[in-house]
Amino acid sequence: MSLIIKSILNADAEARYFRPGELAQIKGFNASAASRLRLVQALTENRERIVKQSANQLFQKRPDIVSPGGNAYGQDMTATCLRDMDYYLRLITYSIVAGDSTPIQEIGVIGVREMYRSLGTPIEAVAESIRAMKYVATSMMSVEDRAEVDTYFDYLIGAMQ
Repeated sequence: MSLIIKSILNADAEARYFRPGELAQIKGFNASAASRLRLVQALTENRERIVKQSANQLFQKRPDIVSPGGNAYGQDMTATCLRDMDYYLRLITYSIVAGDSTPIQEIGVIGVREMYRSLGTPIEAVAESIRAMKYVATSMMSVEDRAEVDTYFDYLIGAMQ
């Protein structure tokens, strides 16, 4: 839940106005908005590169996935894998904008492990694909920007394990 929504709900639950500390937190959150939006723009503009390079890393590390019988074997299944990777990168951008991991949790993680298991997709490979995207995406960023983005990649990786 975003800081702003959490602050509103807390104040409303107590039928009160915002406290000075809450207002200071909201001010800080708003001050970081330009930075978060810049990161999202960079990830969005580079999404194809991030997904393709990450997929190449994944397939080199896990050739079983693209071998006959693997979950990404063949053009259609590889395209499905790339689509899923793009989906998770998009969820990360939502969380960066929100400044919170709630979009990842509420939109993308609930039930996903069970879905992949039912499809016979190794969840470790999904987590590995997200790790690869983290590596590719953060290699294009400053140390400060990496710290912001790492949080959301790490959250998603943890949710997949």
